[in-house]
Amino acid sequence: MKSEDAAQAKGIHQSRKLPAPELAELWDSIVLDPAIKDQLLSQAVVNFTVRPKVARTVLPLHGAILLVGPPGTGKTSLARGLAQRTAESFKGSRFTLLEVDAHALGSSMMGKTQKAVSDLFSQSIAESAMAGGYTIVLLDEVETLAADRAKLSLEANPIDVHRATDAVLVQLDALAEQHANLLFVATSNFPQAVDSAFTSRCDLVLEIPLPNKAACEQILASCLEGLAATFAPIRRLPASEGFSKVVSELVGLDGRTIRKVVANALTVRKQVALRPEELTMSDLLEAARAAKAARSVRRSS
Repeated sequence: MKSEDAAQAKGIHQSRKLPAPELAELWDSIVLDPAIKDQLLSQAVVNFTVRPKVARTVLPLHGAILLVGPPGTGKTSLARGLAQRTAESFKGSRFTLLEVDAHALGSSMMGKTQKAVSDLFSQSIAESAMAGGYTIVLLDEVETLAADRAKLSLEANPIDVHRATDAVLVQLDALAEQHANLLFVATSNFPQAVDSAFTSRCDLVLEIPLPNKAACEQILASCLEGLAATFAPIRRLPASEGFSKVVSELVGLDGRTIRKVVANALTVRKQVALRPEELTMSDLLEAARAAKAARSVRRSS
């Protein structure tokens, strides 16, 4: 990329070299079954150890991973953490992480979206792959780029949207053939909206579930421990009576919402807002119940 502005103009939101210090803690911050994480990291590593050496007629690897699941489950953070851990697995190798701004590629002008998508893959991404080293591309909210054509109405959706999906598939195939040093990691909150042809090209489609009770406990305890680094008395809460009751209320919420429950608990009483170290289990329970109620309202609406 010649400049940040030029990269953004071609649909790249951010480009950074890996490993990157700011991404170091992301992988561990996502509470997930270790077996799922191991599978995910192994798939990324295999992309760079096996795919360059084995013909696609033997193993039809496309160099693409798709993470799906409800909003707030940490898919984007996990994808960034995956890129970091993959780079760490190849010590001394040069890695680049490109993050695509899919929404910047849309256009009301006929043919413009398709061209922008083609340029993104055939120029911006291909240039990074040709520069040497390894490139990992994050395609967040991939349904924006690869919408399910079978569910699109030509009356409601301009044909440019259909052509954009076609362009993504064509370019994915071309890059898979030409650049074995390239890995796409895509995310979607709505996998049913992703074109089946894109999904079929993914070497791994991994569902990131809502946290179970044990994970909810771990997320809550971790969040409180982080707060206790600034407000020491909060360190007592995970061992307090009522902690398990709060955890039970959190089951069914995503990780992002659970952390927001802690933030909202600090606002339940003005006294706690002024003196966060006075946070109690009752504050947390009230905030957890409010979050659960809000979730029920959203589901019913």
